[in-house]
Amino acid sequence: MDVRIYVAAFLVSFLTVVIATPLLIRASHKAGLVDRPNERKVHTTAIPRTGGIAIICGVILGVILFPVSFPNFKGVAIGSAIIIFVGIIDDIYTLPPLYKLAGQIVAAIIPIAYGVTISKFMLPFYGEINFDVMRYVITFVWIIIVTNSINLIDGLDGLAVGISTVALTIMLLFAFAQQQYMLVGYIVLLIGSNVGFLVYNFHPAKIFMGDVGSLFLGYTISLLSILGFFKGVALTSVLIPVIMLAIPLSDTFFAVVRRVGDKKGIMKPDKFHLHHCLMRLGYSHRRTVLILYGAAILFGTVALFFPYYNYRAAIVLFLILLFFIELFAEIIGLTGRKTNPILRLLRKMGLLLPDKRA
Repeated sequence: MDVRIYVAAFLVSFLTVVIATPLLIRASHKAGLVDRPNERKVHTTAIPRTGGIAIICGVILGVILFPVSFPNFKGVAIGSAIIIFVGIIDDIYTLPPLYKLAGQIVAAIIPIAYGVTISKFMLPFYGEINFDVMRYVITFVWIIIVTNSINLIDGLDGLAVGISTVALTIMLLFAFAQQQYMLVGYIVLLIGSNVGFLVYNFHPAKIFMGDVGSLFLGYTISLLSILGFFKGVALTSVLIPVIMLAIPLSDTFFAVVRRVGDKKGIMKPDKFHLHHCLMRLGYSHRRTVLILYGAAILFGTVALFFPYYNYRAAIVLFLILLFFIELFAEIIGLTGRKTNPILRLLRKMGLLLPDKRA
């Protein structure tokens, strides 16, 4: 392992995105590929939505100059090509939700066909559980959920790319610790591309990553988590990626619960996502993003130091985390309730004083 190679790979992907993004900004304005303001969006001017292409270019050039290879890489590459195609078409023509989902389904099936599956794990006091045929269903559901969780949280400048970078950084530390050097190179390229894009995407954003970027990042993170964590049989190896991705996964979970409770289609958009709720409490655009960055880092740190062999401690800690996620969701209104007794009580007690400064 030569750390200098990883540093060089990071710089190549980073600089590629930094150089390519301004070109994309100009080209997108000329082609009319911009995200225009509407009642659901928080930006007030038309902003290019093709930034994900720059992220992908950074990764591709990095792979060419610093070839990476890991088990089932071919399936990951083919599936990524499909999800990129779906994202580009959606950014150009705005696909109906079912068409977009159909593309994700095809992209999810490809790596599964190449052997990327969640096959088994160890249940305390019971023993090893082999999923057999169910491995394909479980893997498929995980890929679809994680892919869409990053896509759904892409609602503020720098939010999705920042949350993704935190998750990838935690993955990188785990990969180093477990000597999974075949995964390290690819993760480094992704982080380099993300950081390069964040230069232009942090508030006030000059460009958005679009669906091509959020779908690609969510899809890639879902597959890397399978290759890096679910290959282990310990129960904690299953819980770690769930904790690491707690912010986008909880946002997606409550979105589904909220829409089902309101008797709306689960694909119908609303303004009760995490970032919407925090901004409704009075936090500024930038402060909201920084709060969610901090939360992502907190959960990532918990995942990093999660008790790996002490099953009892792991389960108790996981349940405590779920309790606080539910409490937080109730406090900020993530469940979609118009009147929130917990929020009213905290305001009366003076314990909730939102900072309205930028």
